[in-house]
Amino acid sequence: MTGNNEIALPTSGLAEDILARFMDSAQQDIDRRQHDEIRVEAVVHHLVTFKLGVEEYGVEIGSVQEIIRAADITPVPGAPIHIRGVINLRGKIIPVVDMRVRFTLPGGEESDQRRIVVVEAEGKRLGMLVDSVSQVVKIPAGIVEEIPEEATSAAENFIKGVGKLDGRLVIILDLNRSLLLT
Repeated sequence: MTGNNEIALPTSGLAEDILARFMDSAQQDIDRRQHDEIRVEAVVHHLVTFKLGVEEYGVEIGSVQEIIRAADITPVPGAPIHIRGVINLRGKIIPVVDMRVRFTLPGGEESDQRRIVVVEAEGKRLGMLVDSVSQVVKIPAGIVEEIPEEATSAAENFIKGVGKLDGRLVIILDLNRSLLLT
């Protein structure tokens, strides 16, 4: 009779045979645990992070097309308030969303650090005007938590989750919700 931690004894009863079966069983347990850990760690968020004020935000790197200096934004009369204007990027006209306005944050100071993060959301190319671009980070899914319901309204919930990384919080954005132009 064998259980989870028991092994069947070989008929010979030799110590080498018993030890070999025990080692095989132990190695199988180790292999199974390592496989499970690898599968859990395989779910990782690869994020491009940027700042708006002192807060750090991140978007999935697969959505980011490029990052450019914030220059030559042409205002568009009658555009929604969060649309700063448009840019001409290699012959394509791309709307630029002022993320501070979109998130109802106070206005920031103009600086050389401001960037436009060009992303693709719902099949559309858009620019996100941010204060600065920080870095590319990997955050295991196990340390990403959902934002509490009390922290945002359902209509304004642009957040996929919050990642805890090296003593700081990275707010992970849902691009499809945060960049809707309506």
